[in-house]
Amino acid sequence: MVWRLSRHTGPVQSSTTTETRPDDITRLADTIPGMALILGPMGQVLACNAEAQARYGDSLNALLRHPNTRDALNTALNAPPAAGTGLPAACSATITLDVPIRRSIRLSMRRLAGASGRDSLVLTLLNDRSTIRAVDRMRADFVVHASHELRTPLASLSGFIDLLRTDDPAESSSRTLYLDIMDQQATRMQRLIDRLLYLSQLELNTHQRPRDRLDVEELFARILGEVTPRFRDASRQLDVRQEEGLTLLANEDELVQLFLNLIENAIRHATRPDHPLHVRLQARRATPDDHPAAGTAGILLSVEDDGPGIEAHHLPRLTERFYRVTDRPDGSSGADQGTGLGLAIARQILDRHGGRLHIESTPGRGTACLIWLPAALPPPAGMQGN
Repeated sequence: MVWRLSRHTGPVQSSTTTETRPDDITRLADTIPGMALILGPMGQVLACNAEAQARYGDSLNALLRHPNTRDALNTALNAPPAAGTGLPAACSATITLDVPIRRSIRLSMRRLAGASGRDSLVLTLLNDRSTIRAVDRMRADFVVHASHELRTPLASLSGFIDLLRTDDPAESSSRTLYLDIMDQQATRMQRLIDRLLYLSQLELNTHQRPRDRLDVEELFARILGEVTPRFRDASRQLDVRQEEGLTLLANEDELVQLFLNLIENAIRHATRPDHPLHVRLQARRATPDDHPAAGTAGILLSVEDDGPGIEAHHLPRLTERFYRVTDRPDGSSGADQGTGLGLAIARQILDRHGGRLHIESTPGRGTACLIWLPAALPPPAGMQGN
């Protein structure tokens, strides 16, 4: 007998008894809150509720093929009844999937005994622990990296304080040098703390989408007002190109900060002593190829430079907190520049706006930061002109 249920990963073949009907199994899965599957004795999906399908989709196949899942299923099928309840004992397993994104899922299984052992069904509940694991990992990484970043300027300050205490007061030139270095290190710590606080504030507001309409022309005008002084030097050039009539739902201050971070990165890392820096700031209507969400109107903005570029193995990690490129294609080092938080802040801002950041780079030819943001829908006819 062949079953074809309304929600599962494919056609399922199984012999059944009259007590076990496809509709009954589907209704059972649908009544369970949370993410639930009902598996057959060979691990085939007999029913999958809407929440599990929406969360995992095609990833269910990889999840069910995992060796830990197969072991847990075998244990559940052979679990004896628990004393007192008569129900088969429950078992569990934790599965880690690395693609398309890293996920950690805990599976809880219990056999629903049928008329015979080969017709037994297994109720499987899915508990996605990816966010908890990611938060734990981020917290640990944050403590390690923040401690390291603060330790260096603190060590410098302590060392120069000791020198000032023991140095000859008559040596005013040395004292001035020490104080200048101490001021630089204190400024470095202040910048790091300010960025960490800003990043934390962004994380608190991640789930609150901005609702203010913002014209890209106004956004670019404000960005130019901020960065023009950095391009008065003849060795730097900034080009701006934009289509007319582009509108976003956005927080203006946050998008200005995002682009200032990207342009500052271009100035900091793409400047070469023997090569004028050329930075391009652009905006246009996105095409369907620019974003996987078909039918979603969007705007593509970009910051591009013609600097030395970035090696491919760095690109997936550029938006991690405190990650910095230490080996550049031209042989120079940037380990001591910046806080390593600029692109992490950019990604957090885009997460809040429902946008995407994609970085492309070719060593020797430059880097392009491509930003996709959803376009604002035209206001209702009665609100136009208000």
